[in-house]
Amino acid sequence: MTGDGTRFIKSITISDLATCEQAGSFLQSAMWGRFKSRFGWAASAFIVEWADGGVRPLLVLSRRVAPGISMAYIPWGPEFPAAFPSDPLLRSDAAAELVRTLRAFLPRAVAFIRIDPPWFVSGDNAPPLPMPFKRAAADIQPPDTVLVDLSPPAHDILSAMKPKWRYNIGLAEKRGVTVSCNDAVAKSGGQGINTFYQLLTETAERDGIAVHSAEYYRALFEECPGLRLYIAEHEGVALAAIVALFRGRQAVYLYGASANAKRNLMAPYALQWKAMQDAQACGCTVYDLFGIPPNEDPNHPMAGLYRFKTGFGGQIIHRPGSWDYPCSPALYALFSGAEYLRKKVRDRWKRQG
Repeated sequence: MTGDGTRFIKSITISDLATCEQAGSFLQSAMWGRFKSRFGWAASAFIVEWADGGVRPLLVLSRRVAPGISMAYIPWGPEFPAAFPSDPLLRSDAAAELVRTLRAFLPRAVAFIRIDPPWFVSGDNAPPLPMPFKRAAADIQPPDTVLVDLSPPAHDILSAMKPKWRYNIGLAEKRGVTVSCNDAVAKSGGQGINTFYQLLTETAERDGIAVHSAEYYRALFEECPGLRLYIAEHEGVALAAIVALFRGRQAVYLYGASANAKRNLMAPYALQWKAMQDAQACGCTVYDLFGIPPNEDPNHPMAGLYRFKTGFGGQIIHRPGSWDYPCSPALYALFSGAEYLRKKVRDRWKRQG
């Protein structure tokens, strides 16, 4: 126990957004706070001093979600000091103490605080968070993903992939698919980002998924210095594109898009392999494919995504997903019920699509 009766936290103090550049995850970084501030979120930064002496930054985003109802959101947080125990139950207790303490710093209109805990497990799904948390009706960040280890030599990374994936990478090269990195063009608002968005809208129509506006992706490139746009072409025609973020030791595949034409040339495989090679050259040791269905269910509307991403040979991990701490139980119940209904409609639409 610390002196004020808390168990895990010594103090929380307001800080400036730049403090969050020390965060481990890009979703807790100052860069992400600046970016989300351009799209209706208010970004606040704090310094959390933990009882064991460790100090970590904390990014909190907030916005109005309904008349008279606001939410606060901690994406992939809180982050714990390196010495903090890995036990998920202890981490859940610490997160509960953090949101209770944080409540005093937030506007009265905040009806609930949502967190996406960053801890994860392999194999079985991550354990649920105990009370006072409630499972959110919808996840904001993908709780399940594939992490590819980039520390071995390139030939060992290839060897860990499924044989068909290695074959498809070689096939794309043999058939003349070329991959270029167009991050500078994208940042300047040139043709690169336009090509990506054209491919993205084509993908959305084919797969029945929602996408942001073109301005959203342009702003992302303006705010994120480590963002890279890769475009695969064949005979001068763009076939596919991906957006990946390189930050410190982590590389994250954020967005992908592909054309309906020439899908037999396997351009998406060439894109992923090029991004992994570049990430390794930049000193990244992990390539996060950033989101898969929770298991290999052939009836899942995103079953193809599961097969594609797990074929690259990485480690499948499971995070707890999004959990809510109700500050105003009555207002939270109203919002949560509406969010649940929206998700049911959206999931049904995906299955029908």
